[in-house]
Parts: sequence; structure tokens; C-alpha cells
Amino acid sequence: MTDRVGNAAAPAVEMRGIVKRFPGVVANNGIDFAVRPGEIHALLGENGAGKTTLMNILFGLYHPDEGEIRVNGRPVRFDNARDAVRAGLAMVHQHFMLIPRFTVAENVILGAEGPGLALDREAARERVAELSAQYGLDVDPEAVVATLPVGMQQRVEILRALYQGGKTLILDEPTALLTPQEVDELYSVLNRLRESGDTIIFITHKLREVAAISDRVTVIRRGQTVGTRETAETTASQLAELMVGRAVSLRVDRPPAHPGEAVLVADDLHLTGSQGRAALNGVSFELRRGEILGICGVEGNGQAELIEVLSGLRRPQRGRVLLKDQDVTATGPNRRRRMGLSYIPEDRHGRGLVLPFTLTENVLLGNVEDPPFSLGGRIDYPGIRTLTQRLMRAFDVRAPAPETPAAALSGGNQQKLIIARELQREPDALLAVQPTRGLDVGAIEFVHKQLVAERDKGRGVLLISFDLDEVMDLSDRILVLWEGRIVGDFPGGRVTRTELGLLMGGRSLDEHAPAAD
Repeated sequence: MTDRVGNAAAPAVEMRGIVKRFPGVVANNGIDFAVRPGEIHALLGENGAGKTTLMNILFGLYHPDEGEIRVNGRPVRFDNARDAVRAGLAMVHQHFMLIPRFTVAENVILGAEGPGLALDREAARERVAELSAQYGLDVDPEAVVATLPVGMQQRVEILRALYQGGKTLILDEPTALLTPQEVDELYSVLNRLRESGDTIIFITHKLREVAAISDRVTVIRRGQTVGTRETAETTASQLAELMVGRAVSLRVDRPPAHPGEAVLVADDLHLTGSQGRAALNGVSFELRRGEILGICGVEGNGQAELIEVLSGLRRPQRGRVLLKDQDVTATGPNRRRRMGLSYIPEDRHGRGLVLPFTLTENVLLGNVEDPPFSLGGRIDYPGIRTLTQRLMRAFDVRAPAPETPAAALSGGNQQKLIIARELQREPDALLAVQPTRGLDVGAIEFVHKQLVAERDKGRGVLLISFDLDEVMDLSDRILVLWEGRIVGDFPGGRVTRTELGLLMGGRSLDEHAPAAD
């Protein structure tokens, strides 16, 4: 690492003209970014905008191809993350870097043991306890990390950053796995850190979080800086326009639903997960025509297993799945598709597309044996190409031609192609899992309109999303899934974030004291 004496009044972090290229992609294209000492600065942009790449460069995990980094006014070059830590930076990754079977203290001191073979565990434990008390983190140094809830594990990551001497903390999408209550607790911790003089860089793609926690916000789009604003002097609509480049409606126009008969039924579903624990534990519900049924919960509480059972990828060990009053429990995905079930998967690369295939070939997936795709036992390629062109126009899939490989599309355009393929089948029931993950706010607006339109055509839409705002904005009914069980069932618009958050964390609504939400 190289540095020179800088200006004490300079930004805590300054990045000038940062360029980072990967094969076929310019992830950062001349980004400028500056953070004042003692502020919470949001770095806002959609997935793929270049936020995480930029912070990985700041933390020494990547080297920039061009540009300059300054810390407290000093030009620096970090050869690795250890150099960044020595300069007072610390990074809390979206996916925690903790060893579950270690205690809190053991995790915190990991990598910071110092020279020599001897380790003063008691001194380390006391220092961890001291930092926990100083910043109000309320973490027991002797607790085993595997026994802690997700929100507390995140505090352990923050403790580790402080233990290593971090004065500028980088938090990458820190609320992704938290309940609303845990999010509020995180905000309190960050405010205490700011009051102590620490600097926070808060990476997010959620407008609500920017308004709730930040002093200033920098927006990046497609690898470039498009603006820095004082948070108190800007609006969500203005930030959305910066993110997308045009005006965007942030409200979902959702007329009242008119639900009909049940089109998809889960009846007492039981399934053991990969680690021998119950992934589904008696799940029962009905999805009705003409409604959007939202399922919310912290990731890892049975959502993936539920979708696998409903789509026919796995059979439950007990219980039934009914599609249009027919028992389809023993049937596979192809049979269910022919009966009127469509599926927008969470993993668009693993389950949604074959990336080397053309757009036309991807539209054909799952439809090859059905008209109008096959005529007289032969695939109608000209007809499918024409259909693909029509879907590209209708769903704004931006690609040169139907012969373009799916791998050449951006993540957002890949997602829109999947949605176009699934909706053109005019399904009776639609499974939509994380349908807007990785999309910019403009594309999200479009997808939300499509889901509401499907509902209004009399189709049943099952929405599973880890974005609680999305579930609340779109759903006519909301179910809460916790440890493989349905623990809440509410009409849309008649439940608060606080109430949902309590149930998502396995707590009772009796713990909720009336308060403004």
C-alpha cells in the first residue's frame, strides 16, 4: 500500500474516474464518488449498476483499471483487503463471512489475532464486550453464531469491523435478509456509529432505505455516476428518475380484486429439507382466480421448497397439490404446464433460460410439443420467430434480433423474456418468484403492471418476494411463511409492516404495541 499525508478536512473516501473492465463488460466507467467524514452516504443503483464492483475496488478486492482513490485526502493503492483494513476501512458483505460453530468473540477476532502463536482469548473477549456495550450492539461474546438470528449475526459482522479499527464501514445491501424490526434495529446501530464519528457507506437499491437512513445519496446507472444529492432535499421520484433516466410511477395502480374459485390448492404439504429439518410443515392455502396472493418471509423459511412442490419439481412426503380441482401431486412440471400452470423462476439462469440458445429457442422451451409451436409433429420455427418478435415488442425486450443468444442480454431483458414466454401461454395460475430481482425501477413498474393485468384477466397469481414493499404493494392477500409453516393470513391493505415483521421473525403479534407504521 502507498500513501502520502493528506488533508484532515478532506473527504473520508474519494474515488476519482474509476474504471473497471471485465471481459465484454465495463462495470465502472469513470465513476466519481466522495463521502464526507461522519456521514451515512447511500450508494444507490439497481443490481448490475456497478455498486458492488466499486466498493470491492475501494476495499482492495479488485484493482481499478483507471482512476484514483483517496482516504482522508491521501492517495492510496490497496493491493488487498488487508491494506484497506489498515487504512481504516471495513466491509460488511451481503452474505455474512462468519463461521457458524464459532462464538461471537472467536468470529470477531478471526484474522486480527496479531503476531505470534499465543492468543489472549480473555482480553479479546473483554474487548468485544466493551465494543458491544459502547455501540449498543447488545451481543453476547460467548454466544455461538449458529444460534443467533440473522439480525444479530449482522451485528457480529459490524463488531468485527469495529474490532479491526474500521472508521469507514461499507455495508453491502445490509437489509436483504432482515425483518422490518431488524432493519429498524440496524438503523439505530448505524445512527449511533455516526454519532461516534464513524462514516458509513450504505449500498442499496431500495428508495425507502435511502430516505430512512442516509444524509446524502449518490446514484449510479450502468457504471456511471449520474448524481449526488442531499437526501433531505430530494424525493423518491427524483431518485427513481436518476436511476432510470425517465420519470417513473412508484405507485402500483391496483383496482379492487374480484376473486373467484380456487385454481391452485396446497393441502397439508410436508417436506424434509436438505439438512433433515422440516422445510414444509403442514402448508395449506388456496390461490383463487382474480387475485394476487403474496407470500412473505425471511429467505430460507421454506419458500424454495414450496415452489418446487407446486411446480412439480419435487413431490411432498405428505399432502396434495390440486390444479383446477385435479390432484397433480404425482405429476411433473410438463403435465402441470399443459394444464395451465406457468412459472417465473427466481434463478433466471439456472431455471429460466438456456443462455447459449437464441431468444427464439428460449421462447420454445417448455412449449415444443404444443400448438402453435408444433404443427403435424414438426416445430414451426418461422411461426415461433414471428411470435418472439411480437413478444420482444410487447415486453420491451431489447435485443438486435430473435437470433440473438440469451447470454448477450442484460439481466433485466433476460427477465422480461422469461415473463413474456410464461404469460403468452395465458395460464390459469402463475407462480412468480422474485419477478423483479435485478430490474431497474422502470422495468419493475412494467412487470408490476403485467402481474396486475394477469389478475384482472381472472388468473391466479402466487407472488413470492423477499421485498416486503413489493408484496404489500401488489397482494390482495398476504401469507407469512416461517420455518415451513403459514403463521399469518391477512387481506391486502389491512396489515402493517410491523405486524408482518413480527411474524416473519417467529414472534407473536401480542408483542406489537400500537404505533404509527
